Amino acid sequence: MKPIQVGLLGIGTVGSGTFNVLQRNQEEIKRRAGRGIEITMVADLDVARAQSIVGPDVKVVNDARAVIANPEIDIVIELIGGYGIAKALVMEAIAAGKHVVTANKALLAVHGTEIFAAASAKGVMVAFEAAVAGGIPIIKALREGLTANSIQWIAGIINGTTNFILSEMRDKGLDFDVVLKEAQRLGYAEADPTFDIEGVDAAHKVTLMSAIAFGIPVQFDKAYVEGITKLGATDIKYAEQLGYRIKLLGITKRTAKGIELRVHPSLVPSKRLIANVEGAMNAVVVQGDAVGTTLYYGKGAGSEPTASAVIADLVDITRLHTADPLHRVPHLAFQPDAMSDLAVLPMSEVVTSYYLRLRVADEAGVLAQVTGLLANAGISIDAVLQREADEVGGEGSTQTDLIILTHDIREGAMNDVLAQMQALPSVLAPITRIRKEELN
Repeated sequence: MKPIQVGLLGIGTVGSGTFNVLQRNQEEIKRRAGRGIEITMVADLDVARAQSIVGPDVKVVNDARAVIANPEIDIVIELIGGYGIAKALVMEAIAAGKHVVTANKALLAVHGTEIFAAASAKGVMVAFEAAVAGGIPIIKALREGLTANSIQWIAGIINGTTNFILSEMRDKGLDFDVVLKEAQRLGYAEADPTFDIEGVDAAHKVTLMSAIAFGIPVQFDKAYVEGITKLGATDIKYAEQLGYRIKLLGITKRTAKGIELRVHPSLVPSKRLIANVEGAMNAVVVQGDAVGTTLYYGKGAGSEPTASAVIADLVDITRLHTADPLHRVPHLAFQPDAMSDLAVLPMSEVVTSYYLRLRVADEAGVLAQVTGLLANAGISIDAVLQREADEVGGEGSTQTDLIILTHDIREGAMNDVLAQMQALPSVLAPITRIRKEELN
């Protein structure tokens, strides 16, 4: 049988990894797919560099639309990234009857509903395993492996840059700014790391997982997004003393009121496996009603780990290339006419527990004032820790840190109490609030 012909748009880190792994493992892949898979055409602005990677037998052009227009091309791999030209090219490839493989989580999180609808109408597939957690096959696990389950919640470390930074802050006792510079020097963080450190990248990924888990449209605009830029080494140290580690988590959860969709730093009990995921590694915990808790761990980025996911999608499409579109696995796991209209909850309605750190005047009555405000709001306290003055400001300091762990409370109620606490004359600095996730 004639090999499937693949066109590649963009041959950077992931594109070159995809080409190399496909070449290296082509016989094994052919045995699994049932026919050969060949990248026969590449589009990249740097034609000379691209040609040096793929060799003389692959046609290289500087115009992506030439790849889409080629009638010999069956599948288009989009590895350009971003929302702009990438969206136009994906939509044009679908319109031309090409299947699409993409690693572009930003594009799908924002425009996925439109893209998947266009693909369904045209009878083609859009595969995106590489868009979430690099080489970890979490999309396939959610969409196929766990299909018997009612998914209850997902919590993931799905951004390697931020996990590397938090790991270094904990190991070395350094503050965020210092570790970020080191992460950039080592190549773990981009020159402009905004999407990573502000939580946007993780929010794109958890938006896609949420849609698959609960059968809702992709709704990135409804996600609550908070990054790690305000975290200090002090809080990481205190969390450790309380038996927790701080991780940037992407969380989505089914509740009686609707779906939670949020990204923020979280205290996680240090005995949990996910709390011990260090460096640039990724991990996703999925709770299903039948299977219980499952954990998926591995490299969330990099040339060949991500290529592993891209090629898995190529094999899937090759296997199903001639199948009736109605018999293929739906893009978001549920049949398109059976999607749910469950609402995504505003963050003010989310119920969770909290870590609070207050820098206060070291004088009598302050703790009673603070705990009194919590009691008046019906918020019960799990633990209180007070750091002595010499640990905060040196010998003779007139300041101390109060660390409070609360039980579950609605976020809106906590916001009201925090405003009251912040207004107390004895509270000397902005209050630090980090949500706590037991993940049990």
